[in-house]
Amino acid sequence: DYDRIIFSYPFRCLQDKTQVFPLPKTDFVHTRLTHSLEVSSVGRSLGKKVGKIVIDRNPNLAEKGINQFEMGAIVASAALAHDIGNPPFGHSGEDAISEYFLEDDFGRSLKSQMNEKEWADLTSFEGNAQGFRLLINNKFQGLKVTFATLAAFSKYPRESLVQTVDPGRKSQKKYGFFQSEKEFFKETAEQTGLKSLSDQDLVWCRHPLAFLVEAADDICYSIIDLEDGCNLNLVSVDTVTELLSPILGDKFDYKKFQRIELKREKVSLLRALAIAELIEQTTEVFIDNEPGILNGQFDKALTSVIPSSNHLKDIIKISVENIYQSTPVLEKETAGFEVLSGLIDAYLRAAFDFYQHEGKAGKKNTTILNLFPDDLKAELKQDHDSFYHLILACLDHITLMTDSFALEKYRKIKGISIPGY
Repeated sequence: DYDRIIFSYPFRCLQDKTQVFPLPKTDFVHTRLTHSLEVSSVGRSLGKKVGKIVIDRNPNLAEKGINQFEMGAIVASAALAHDIGNPPFGHSGEDAISEYFLEDDFGRSLKSQMNEKEWADLTSFEGNAQGFRLLINNKFQGLKVTFATLAAFSKYPRESLVQTVDPGRKSQKKYGFFQSEKEFFKETAEQTGLKSLSDQDLVWCRHPLAFLVEAADDICYSIIDLEDGCNLNLVSVDTVTELLSPILGDKFDYKKFQRIELKREKVSLLRALAIAELIEQTTEVFIDNEPGILNGQFDKALTSVIPSSNHLKDIIKISVENIYQSTPVLEKETAGFEVLSGLIDAYLRAAFDFYQHEGKAGKKNTTILNLFPDDLKAELKQDHDSFYHLILACLDHITLMTDSFALEKYRKIKGISIPGY
């Protein structure tokens, strides 16, 4: 699974997708690709550490051939893919897709083409559900992974529209699969023993290893976004030290730390030590809560109950104020709304014209259709029982776009960029 993901086209596209900052010309910051690699590394460590303790406690698992390295590999694979369904321009890309169907006149008009649950998929578009769709798809170089990785990947094992959402369960904060993949998710749940929480809706408890995938992501974005912010002079070294040193406690040697001259080296050391400590704390919390995790009673983010949880909250608070609300980030989000809504509108109008007129469309839409990639053209020509599936096919293509490609495609469709001029 790990190899399939890392060699896949969707994963490779992450190299030009924004993590937090649009790629600056003055310094290197994390992209979705480097972030995913780091989350996977932390996830592997968590999986191995937890796996060793679990197997030591349950010798029958070792007798069945299960070892800590396999648990590490499952968590590493799921963590590697955790952002694979995110559209260009970060989380603002998800919001832009949802808002198009909520606010745009043409977008709203498509509601009549689908049922209530399908409409909920689009008006609350979720990158996690798009990621699940990619991981089971026959397309994109055959990126079909095992049920174990799919279950560990699924932090939100429910459909988009349910009668009751339990706010006390972290796993119900979002949803994890579209209606188009609901049958496959049912099979994933059955194959991996997920516990159902509803007789009426598709809602399950998380797979235990999904808690470790989530923790790896929480640890990395909390610490590493702060590191990027410091390297871009949005947060001072002193502030980073004040935020990270409490995580280390007595393990922090301030005198030795002060002998380091370069800012980048200071921040890198703090980052490495903090992540190592958070891995240890997370492992302990998982093991302490293992019975509740297995029976479905425990449903919180592990990082919300570790000893350093309040320190992580302080980091997030500073990051929101100094990093996530900084001018470059806000400019990127604004551009994301404009670019994605423009692309979605052009693609869906052309596809709908083709769909409504049995393969024939107006001149403008025919020109746009000719710009579609071959796989999307082939998808349009297939028989579909509703336009919902064609919308998802268009969104497959748009969400896979890198930031740069989406911007360039938008410029060409809008006539802002013309070849030869």
